[in-house]
Amino acid sequence: MKAIKNIRLITTEGVREGLAVVYDQTIRDVLPEKVLPPGCTVVDGGGAYLSAGFIDLHLHGCAGYDTMDEDERALKIIADRLVATGVTAFLPATMTMDRARLERALDRIATAMTRTPGQGAQVLGCYLEGPFLNPENKGAHDERFMTRPDLAWLRPHLGVIRVVTVAPELDGALDFIKQMVAAGVVVAIGHTKATYEEAVKGLAAGASLVTHLFNAMTPLHHRRPGVVGAALSHAVACEVIADNIHSVPEVHKLLVKIKPPSELVLVTDAMRACLLGDGTYDLGGMAVQVRQGQARLESGALAGSTLVINVALRNFYRNTGLPLAEVVKMATLNPARILRLAGRKGRIAPGNDADLVLWDEDFNVLKTIVAGETVYTGH
Repeated sequence: MKAIKNIRLITTEGVREGLAVVYDQTIRDVLPEKVLPPGCTVVDGGGAYLSAGFIDLHLHGCAGYDTMDEDERALKIIADRLVATGVTAFLPATMTMDRARLERALDRIATAMTRTPGQGAQVLGCYLEGPFLNPENKGAHDERFMTRPDLAWLRPHLGVIRVVTVAPELDGALDFIKQMVAAGVVVAIGHTKATYEEAVKGLAAGASLVTHLFNAMTPLHHRRPGVVGAALSHAVACEVIADNIHSVPEVHKLLVKIKPPSELVLVTDAMRACLLGDGTYDLGGMAVQVRQGQARLESGALAGSTLVINVALRNFYRNTGLPLAEVVKMATLNPARILRLAGRKGRIAPGNDADLVLWDEDFNVLKTIVAGETVYTGH
């Protein structure tokens, strides 16, 4: 067994000192550091923060690779590089492409899910962002391949799909939402031109998440509340891309006055340029220009982000002034709850997976541990 001490431990209640975390593949105990069990290999945390590993619910790629790449190495390289940002588990997100291409991506994700724990960030399943989207709010998705919701062709892949985005105003969408929820899949509302009333019907049918709140959806208007109005006025989890581009600090301040922290989840929506520099990149078959970290189509529309999750946490913490432990939950416990994994991931508690991240006051990642194995050590 191992133990890490001399830490500022991020718990669900707040930050605590004087404690150590004892672990092997799972967390064995949280004890006063003066009473560690004999025989432990002790790691000195140097007074840094220790939290549960970060879970990125919505990520397309990084380090030059994308979920949709027809390259068997892509998901492994993404998983290996993400640990430098504190991510210990994630959902690779698809783009709207032809059905055969999507099915091959789902097969590759299924294979990646079987990778031995402790060898990079864990692939928890697929975030199917297309093709059940409204072409009028397509964002960087290819409208040629958008289609009405259809459970039949997804049925063989239900063991892989963890989240699916749906525009609730599409023909057959409400029945589809009910069917997917019954199959254990989380349904998100996104890339939609739904009215407030149509969005509420989607929530009533079982949708429990909003894909990148504010982006690619009907905005809040004082006579037409839209999807944003429905998201803000109902108990539904909302993704936030806290890069200060997709949503600005003033909106983050406003958001935490309206929504409880338990209903917010920080995501990156990162594309292959993440962890790389400016240049021209591909996303879903479309050319994306990255300039000063902003990823945009030729039309000027945002096309994913180059954000990393530890920076998202830092931005949101500094923008809102919320207690640190509450912000950390937005990339740990909250996504774990959305995926119904709170009994295994998302917090440091006996019996949970030993997915841990050590980081400093600027949210720089110092050490990442997955299933008890150290997979990254910062310089």
